[in-house]
Amino acid sequence: MNLRTVLTPEVVNLHLKGTTKEEIIDEMLEILISAGKVTDKEAARECILDRERKMSTGMKHGIAIPHGKTDTVTELVACLGISDSPVDFDSLDQEPCRIFIMTLSPVNKTGPHLQFLAEVSLLFKSAEKRQEILNIKDKSEVIRILTE
Repeated sequence: MNLRTVLTPEVVNLHLKGTTKEEIIDEMLEILISAGKVTDKEAARECILDRERKMSTGMKHGIAIPHGKTDTVTELVACLGISDSPVDFDSLDQEPCRIFIMTLSPVNKTGPHLQFLAEVSLLFKSAEKRQEILNIKDKSEVIRILTE
């Protein structure tokens, strides 16, 4: 899994405006729709929300990784968003989130999905890296930080 091939400037939003979990998910889906990565927003949305109902994807340290498996994509797709304000995402540590990475993958392909989630969760163990991402002003810089 190469994050550089999945995360490009067109799927990064440095100023998410949503104030609820659902608004953030909708905003993130819009990024993927605009980039031509998802064919059916409602089906993709339902798959993400269904996953959230099973267990929140709000992790620790202000990061959430909403994800799901759906036939609305032909390969693993992802986007990254940073919220201007902290958003309650039912996180494991009960802290609000500001960094969001959404990924969707085809129902019949498990490997890339698990590899992506593992790679992304490793990236955010560094407090310095998280802070650097929150301070970023340029979409390409976010990708550079995540892939270095």
